[in-house]
Amino acid sequence: MKKFIIALILVLNTVQLFARETGVEMAEVMRSNGKIYVVVACVVIILLGLLVYLFSLDKRLKKIEKKS
Repeated sequence: MKKFIIALILVLNTVQLFARETGVEMAEVMRSNGKIYVVVACVVIILLGLLVYLFSLDKRLKKIEKKS
C-alpha cells in the first residue's frame, strides 16, 4: 500500500508539471466548449474501473493461493 501511495503522488506530480504547458489548441477549444470536463471524467471513470478490477483480481488470487 505504501508503494501505491508513493506511485500515486509521483503520478499526480507529473500531471501537475504537464498542466503548466500552454498553447495546446485542441485543449483550449474543448475547454471553451466545456467538453474537456467530459473527457476528463471519462478517463477518470475508466482508470478507476481498471484499478477496482485489478485490486479485486489480486484479492481473489491471494485467496486461491492461500487455499493451495
